[in-house]
Amino acid sequence: MNIYVSNLSFNTTDESLGGLFSEYGEVTSSKIITDRDTGKSRGFGFIEMSSEEEGQNAISKLNESEFEGKTINVNVARPKTERNSSGYNSRNGYNGGTNRRW
Repeated sequence: MNIYVSNLSFNTTDESLGGLFSEYGEVTSSKIITDRDTGKSRGFGFIEMSSEEEGQNAISKLNESEFEGKTINVNVARPKTERNSSGYNSRNGYNGGTNRRW
């Protein structure tokens, strides 16, 4: 089960986040999302747990709990959606993309 965790401290590491969730079952992966330019945490991450039951238990116990000085939000992760890299957004037109032909 894939779990989304937000409002993390910028000092939280993959290891500390995985350790928190390991109290509720087997963690198969733990990943803090970082800014591609600076390498600094963006304040959210993903946990993958081996079973649905363990994941649901972790979500119910950890959502809105305090971790490393912050009240974290824990939810089932939504599937990743395809991003349009052409610069065109079908909802409101051109959005300043980088694939320009001048």
